[in-house]
Amino acid sequence: QVQLVESGGGLVQTGGSLRLSCAASGGSTSIDNMGWFRQAPGNQRELVARITSGGKTMYADSMKGRFAISRDNAKNTVYLEMNSLKPEDTATYYCYVDASVLGSFGRFWGQGTQVTVSS
Repeated sequence: QVQLVESGGGLVQTGGSLRLSCAASGGSTSIDNMGWFRQAPGNQRELVARITSGGKTMYADSMKGRFAISRDNAKNTVYLEMNSLKPEDTATYYCYVDASVLGSFGRFWGQGTQVTVSS
């Protein structure tokens, strides 16, 4: 199994910034893609950004130019730098990793961290 621990959420004013972190742990694990989804009340979970093991990134259109995803492979940690935050960015943010554990490949999720942007 892979355990993911998220941190960095909170309350911020419009135009502010936050940095989310997500650290993965678990023995005999090979991590491939890492990324973030978010879900606001009443909405479906949507992809925010993802990053491959080689560092290639992809962003949802509404996050391009404002959010930046990065990873530290030595620490099995993925980060999401969020700038120019808007009230519509308010949501619970979930990190995930695609990983192979003892030969079985799967997606593992963090517990979620709340981001609230006040107007």
